[in-house]
Amino acid sequence: MKRAVIILALLPGPLLADGNIGGKTIDCYCTDKTGSRVELGETICLEVDGRMFMAQCQMSLNVPMWREMQEGCATSDIRPLMTPRPGAIKS
Repeated sequence: MKRAVIILALLPGPLLADGNIGGKTIDCYCTDKTGSRVELGETICLEVDGRMFMAQCQMSLNVPMWREMQEGCATSDIRPLMTPRPGAIKS
């Protein structure tokens, strides 16, 4: 056991990397089609080759990527309030 601890202590830093390079933490995130930053775990509607789907920003093999969560995109049923044209309503 002591031998394993000594061997690990003697290994160079990059073999024991923890997401830091030169003491600086590396931010991992995805980008949308406009280049805007999307944080890990966030879900957005993506359109790829004319197909729309909900996708979540996740990590895979230390690389941020989009994972499809469901076909189609969530939409709201709220519709804007329509205001009548002046004079359109007669009493």
